[in-house]
Amino acid sequence: MRLLLDTHLMLWWQAGDPSLSGEARSAVDAADAVFFSRASLWEIAIKASLGRLEVDARSFSQRVTDYGFEWLEIGNEHLIAVAELPIDVDHRDPFDRLLVAQSRVEPLVLLTADARLARYGETIRLV
Repeated sequence: MRLLLDTHLMLWWQAGDPSLSGEARSAVDAADAVFFSRASLWEIAIKASLGRLEVDARSFSQRVTDYGFEWLEIGNEHLIAVAELPIDVDHRDPFDRLLVAQSRVEPLVLLTADARLARYGETIRLV
């Protein structure tokens, strides 16, 4: 199985946060490949610059490959696929929508702890 980690899971992974479930850890350990999107790095950088997240984006980005994870670039096909996603009244986060689109296009299983993302279908795995 090929996985795409959502932003929170990767933050928890790097911090050794107990919020990261055993199921998530097992899925990562068993995966053939684990990806982290440049979209998530963009989200982290924005939130850090606004003071909503305390993380050094540069240091964070350098550790992604240390874990054996691969970067997922943002391509035109990913951006276009965002337009094909349904709009949910209570979930309009552009970063999450891009991750969902990437999971569909590649295809990858998007691993997330956000129950709202499960509504987007079969490429989403709630852990």
